[in-house]
Amino acid sequence: MNNFHKSPKSLIFLCLMAFFCYKTHAQISDSAKVEIVQDYKIRDLLEKHIEINSKVPIKGYRVKIHFGTDKNKAKEVKGAFIAKFPDVPAYEKYDQPNFNIRVGDFRTKLEAYKFLKEIQPDFPAAFIVQDEIELPALN
Repeated sequence: MNNFHKSPKSLIFLCLMAFFCYKTHAQISDSAKVEIVQDYKIRDLLEKHIEINSKVPIKGYRVKIHFGTDKNKAKEVKGAFIAKFPDVPAYEKYDQPNFNIRVGDFRTKLEAYKFLKEIQPDFPAAFIVQDEIELPALN
């Protein structure tokens, strides 16, 4: 037969467990408000961390729609693209001696390929390039 139920230590242990369980339950149900007190420097560091990490470029793909030595032609192509696709970001980059227009921020090559097929009627010389991209904005 089990002697656990008959010893005085077990009775004290059971009483203590019941008491702590009751106290824990009472503490949880008594308070629904949490107040966090922290130094303002912690908030500033957190904001700085978020700012730094939001600007970290990641590897991805863009579609190059133009490259050439004529700056005016590059601006014209970029303007035509923005007029047709205002929601897609367009980037102008100068790599001597060429002005490059790259569009989109795609994480995968498949996403870039789908967009390439969409714009090819208007930009037949477009092609996919690997690039550092901006993170898309969260909705």
